[in-house]
Amino acid sequence: MKRRVAILISGRGSNMAALIAAARAQDFPAEIVVVISNKADAGGLAKASADGIPAVTIESAPFGKDRAGFETTLQAVLDENRIDLICLGGFMRLFTADFVQRWHGRMLNIHPSLLPSFPGLDPHGRALRAGVKISGATVHFVTPETDAGPIVMQGAVPVHDADTPETLAARVLEIEHRIYPEALRLVAAGAAVIDGGVCRIAAQIARDGRLISPAPT
Repeated sequence: MKRRVAILISGRGSNMAALIAAARAQDFPAEIVVVISNKADAGGLAKASADGIPAVTIESAPFGKDRAGFETTLQAVLDENRIDLICLGGFMRLFTADFVQRWHGRMLNIHPSLLPSFPGLDPHGRALRAGVKISGATVHFVTPETDAGPIVMQGAVPVHDADTPETLAARVLEIEHRIYPEALRLVAAGAAVIDGGVCRIAAQIARDGRLISPAPT
């Protein structure tokens, strides 16, 4: 039976669109059953509706700092849709530790850096200022600590000398759209399991996927 997934967004929903597209495959072990936004003007809501996915708005602004109150309303929608897994796709609101614990091992997020490097804000600018030669994106389980949960999957891209935060972000976004659906596939299929605070992947195929940047001559 396919796992029932809710995607939470606050903006354009580009990763949401990648997840919806991947879930159309007959053999994909999850189905996207609802998209929820905390902002009524989020561009992703129209995209979800156009794809035939129910789109729900729960405005967070009226709740102010009452995160628990917002989460009670959110949980009611999740319960109504019998959700098994949550995917955060640019969802710009912090959760309480109680909510995160309730969804332990069942809530995923994607961050545009190779965690544990550059968690939080401005990851691309910080990567460039640090002079890294490889950057990328990370799909991880959500924990109360920001961008610190067990890592499910990562994808890397080279960093160019002429990069700006914008050009690097665009290159990393392509990787995000590739790895988020694959990470969801692993979790939904039960192939990604948290063990001692680390995510273990069952039955991995050994591949030479080395990325060296700058490329050796």
